[in-house]
Amino acid sequence: MKLSILVALIAMPAAAAQCRNSSPFVIGSASEPAWNGWGASPANTRFQPGKSAGVGAGQISQLKLKWAFGLPEAKSVYGQPSVVGGRVFVGDDTGHVYAIDARTGCLYWSFQAEAGVRSAVSVDRAAEGRFTAWFGDLKANVYAVNAATGELVWKARADTHPLARVTGAPKVFEGRVYVPVSSGEEGAAVRPNYACCTFRGSVAAFDADSGRQIWKTYLIAEEPKPLSKNNNGSERFAPAGAGVWSSPTIDAKRRAVYVGTGDAYTEPAANTTDAIVALDLESGKILWVHQDTENDAWLVGCDGAFTDQKPRPENCPKELGPDHDFGSPPMLARLSDGRDILIAGQKSGNVWAHDPGNKGEVLWRTAVVENTKTFGGKLVWGGAADQENAYFGLGTGGVAAVGIKDGERKWFAPLAAAPALARFHRHDGPLTAMPGVVFSGGWDGVVRALSTTDGQVIWEYNTVQDYSTVNDVRAKGGSIGSAGPVLAGGMLLVPSGFVGVYNGMPGNVLLAFTVDGN
Repeated sequence: MKLSILVALIAMPAAAAQCRNSSPFVIGSASEPAWNGWGASPANTRFQPGKSAGVGAGQISQLKLKWAFGLPEAKSVYGQPSVVGGRVFVGDDTGHVYAIDARTGCLYWSFQAEAGVRSAVSVDRAAEGRFTAWFGDLKANVYAVNAATGELVWKARADTHPLARVTGAPKVFEGRVYVPVSSGEEGAAVRPNYACCTFRGSVAAFDADSGRQIWKTYLIAEEPKPLSKNNNGSERFAPAGAGVWSSPTIDAKRRAVYVGTGDAYTEPAANTTDAIVALDLESGKILWVHQDTENDAWLVGCDGAFTDQKPRPENCPKELGPDHDFGSPPMLARLSDGRDILIAGQKSGNVWAHDPGNKGEVLWRTAVVENTKTFGGKLVWGGAADQENAYFGLGTGGVAAVGIKDGERKWFAPLAAAPALARFHRHDGPLTAMPGVVFSGGWDGVVRALSTTDGQVIWEYNTVQDYSTVNDVRAKGGSIGSAGPVLAGGMLLVPSGFVGVYNGMPGNVLLAFTVDGN
């Protein structure tokens, strides 16, 4: 037996968890309850309408655990679940992607990617009526697999840079797959022998059926050029940066795709860093750019205390920026008067509203935390928006609501962690909203449901415990970080376990909650 096959079998859940149901996988009508990809819709608002939610605000306090699925060997369940056609698709840091029956938690199939899968899975109909699931991994590979069987249909490379990665969910629209590309270069670049820096963020469009690349647009148009050498003889390059960490947002009306970009790795920072960017759906041409933070050149490890014994790394920018990436996608919402608005939370702690019909003009800006000019990490993985408000979890702790019409701060819920877990106060994971309720998962491992009226907690569950799982895999909950709770068809799905850059609590369980556990 080949070693790769043996390893895969060891990593597989118990055979007893395999689904006995052989019914075909079919996506029904557009009104069928689902949570597809990152934001549940092309607009990335992470809002689930009442009918699709399948549960009312008055029933949330009755949620109870229905089943728990253990992810073998995982420490971070950082691929957000997708719910489509009665199945749950989820990836983890081991590179496994699982297709699970939403009702029972049994396993239909698993797929092993080349690297960890942090992106959500997007599912749609492809060639010859086949339903396909698309996702990316941390080596910048893009996969299309048969959603019914898990068999590979095609694989493509979104970027050839050795540190490129796909962290945001691919967006599938009108026969194309739009893939965001980020990188780990800002973490590796302070090494003395590293030739800093050569990565440029991008968006690539692939044919959904074949995997053929249709276009690729770098968010920094100029190719990096050698500038000088450091004392170790390593070349220095520029410009670099502008990673696209999150899922693209689709605007069918304007035939545009919107992305938020990260900081620069070299100075001077390009005007497409820390920006909201609109690209043409058909060609990838940049339609407009609005930069919300200028001169933000930043690398991991450049903001420490340096002495003669510990000198500042040579690759660090001379004027270190505040690390104010847009780590989450802009949300395309509609105001009561019919106007569209792009709402984006930034690591600065600012929430920005841009006008998609007027080249991204700023409509309002609201600071939901103090000290928005200091080091980032305040609004990271994403908010949610309904017809009235946008909701954001904060790296400084708690959840805030702002009115989408004018940016007025409506309420703030502090959500303090238990004293023993005080350092896990962070609530910067992605939120999910339904009529009257917003769900948040914290680094303390507690998932909470809050009233959208005033932020009062109406239900909570501590996921940090051991579980008996449907697949007989030993599992424990942990921090909730880059993947948040999602809701579809009366079921709340919570991925628990996230280490991340702030050393959260590891975990390896996916939890399903329904009213009274039925």
